[in-house]
Amino acid sequence: MKLLKPSVDEIPAYLSALKRGWSPDNLRPEVAQEQIARISADAGSFVASLEDPTAQAGLITLPDGSKVPRLPSMRRWIWDDGFCGHISLRWKPGTEELPPTCSGHIGYAVVPWRQGEGLASAALVALLPEARSVGLRYVTITTSPANAASVRVIEKAGGTRVRTYTADQALGGHQTLEFKVVLI
Repeated sequence: MKLLKPSVDEIPAYLSALKRGWSPDNLRPEVAQEQIARISADAGSFVASLEDPTAQAGLITLPDGSKVPRLPSMRRWIWDDGFCGHISLRWKPGTEELPPTCSGHIGYAVVPWRQGEGLASAALVALLPEARSVGLRYVTITTSPANAASVRVIEKAGGTRVRTYTADQALGGHQTLEFKVVLI
């Protein structure tokens, strides 16, 4: 497994996953169709938008349809004999604190046909040095209490459960587990 910076050269594999029904956003499945349209319009611009360390790419649409300012972010494609999913890092410069409309520093999604192979665990461990490089001392990662596989991924990376809470209404208002992974 390796993490790749998204590139136009690899966009066909990413597009294929979207067309097979995978969505990079587990809270907004319609993102898959939105991204297919964006790639069709301008693949280069789409790929460039996935690396946004200065938060210049515009607003983020939340599951309830509201829009909030983007945080600095980076995305990597999980690659192992082809495209397997993605992992992203979001942060607020100078602090580990995040706004209530951001569910954690790291999010990931593996295509269904490659789940259960340890790819998410390996990707999460591989991304942690990037989190350190932007000045974070720890990261928070959240998941649904019903998502036992995601809990295992986070725990394998050294995550410890911090709390159970109800997510912001803009994110669906559902029960959420929060984990912390110390980086220093």
